[in-house]
Amino acid sequence: MSRWPMVQESGDVWEKFAVSLADMARDLLAQESVKDTLDRIVEHASVLINGCDEAGILTVRRGEVSALAATSDVVRMADRIQQDLREGPCFDAVTERQQLYAIEDLRRPHEKWSRFAPELRKLGMGSMMGFLLFTEDDELGALNVYSHQPNMFDETAQRAGWILASHAAVALSAARTHQQLAHALETRHEIGEAMGILMERHGLSEDNAFNVLKKASQDHNIKLREIARKVCETGERPT
Repeated sequence: MSRWPMVQESGDVWEKFAVSLADMARDLLAQESVKDTLDRIVEHASVLINGCDEAGILTVRRGEVSALAATSDVVRMADRIQQDLREGPCFDAVTERQQLYAIEDLRRPHEKWSRFAPELRKLGMGSMMGFLLFTEDDELGALNVYSHQPNMFDETAQRAGWILASHAAVALSAARTHQQLAHALETRHEIGEAMGILMERHGLSEDNAFNVLKKASQDHNIKLREIARKVCETGERPT
């Protein structure tokens, strides 16, 4: 990927950006896992958003922040700071469900993020943006975009970041759906195999075999798939 110049809002620049986004979309859909998709999103962000030096994706689930992808350890440290302080643009993006938060100049005191901004300065950051990336049940995610220099993210960069985040969210949702489907098919296969073992070795009917697996899962508070896997490994009837 090559960085393209976004020096002015001309039709030619946005046309090039659209082509780059199309290339990004194809690249993201070609990834084999959710983790690969996340890693590629931050790589594309660091190239396609003018002024971006670093990028990362974090998630907030039940108030806990987790780093899902990052272009460097510095980004992971920034995510950790947001978790420890429970403040920052990306933390707010996901907890308040706002599309965009930004700090234009980290050298200056920031009233809203008075503790977070000085810590980012210590990491060598000059400005940053946070974009809401996805919403799923009680799990929310945001794309972090950082620059080592202050005042790097103008309205054009903010618009480009929002558009990129929107496209990335669609690709990430598709990757998650694919992973969930693959997981469901694998689970179904293991359960079917375990039922076959119980029917053949222990003389159970199909319904009774499934009920045995289900009861063991409920009694031991273990996922049905794990019970089925154990049956496949040992051939023993679960109790």
